[in-house]
Amino acid sequence: MGWFNSVKNPKLKNVKRQGSSTPAGIWKKCNGCSEILQTDKLEKNWNVCPFCGHHYRMEAEKRIELLMDEGSFEEFGTELETQNPLQFSDKVSYEDRLAKAYKNTDKKDGTVCGVGKVNGKETVIACMDFRFMGGSMGVVTGEKIALAMDEGLKRKAPVIVVSCSGGARMQEGILSLMQMAKTSASRKRLKENGIPYISILTDPTTGGCAASFSMLGDINIAEPKALIGFAGPRVIEQSIRQTLPEGFQRSEFLLEHGFIDRIVDRKDMKKEVSFFVDMFSK
Repeated sequence: MGWFNSVKNPKLKNVKRQGSSTPAGIWKKCNGCSEILQTDKLEKNWNVCPFCGHHYRMEAEKRIELLMDEGSFEEFGTELETQNPLQFSDKVSYEDRLAKAYKNTDKKDGTVCGVGKVNGKETVIACMDFRFMGGSMGVVTGEKIALAMDEGLKRKAPVIVVSCSGGARMQEGILSLMQMAKTSASRKRLKENGIPYISILTDPTTGGCAASFSMLGDINIAEPKALIGFAGPRVIEQSIRQTLPEGFQRSEFLLEHGFIDRIVDRKDMKKEVSFFVDMFSK
């Protein structure tokens, strides 16, 4: 038993932990192919894995940099700030959640909108940022997207909306759901006046956004393998008690079934958007 106890409770020598000279965050493991990637090179490649083409999420500013001509973008709606109209609180108060989102993103809300140029053509854009409470659509996000569409109508300029959202923001209740009607009404005014509206769907585009402005484009363009749908696959399976087909709610499945018009790699997105801006303008 003495031998067993010595094996069970071995006396280990204290080993001095060696410090690493590698900066934190310099490497990233690809979610698609498990290759080890250099973070700076991944960012230079617009956050797309060079081996398998996996598209990571991007900040709103980076997407605007990708789509707009350099130095042409002018933001508006910066005075709009998310409040707590329902005084909502769960495990953490809504104010605390917002404070954390402000700190992490340096934004007053998760949507950036403004006017710029795409290959010399004036264009209005609204871009959602998933880092701000999962890109959820609250009153301010709905207002900014409607504001971008109304600005496009005023300027007679094409409108681009880049969706990246988990859906409506539960902390704002019915006021959040009302943004579906508001944004759809602004989109209808664009249609009635012949102003092009291009919707870009990224991973994820779900919930109230997918059920309103995100799927109402004159052209709906998605990034590869983006999750797009209203309810999540697990909820749907539990509701209908059936196993969903492979790839359900991914861009490729939606393209095959006619829900979207195009799947475009991120590196080609500006060229594709410019093509449709020119085509609709003519």
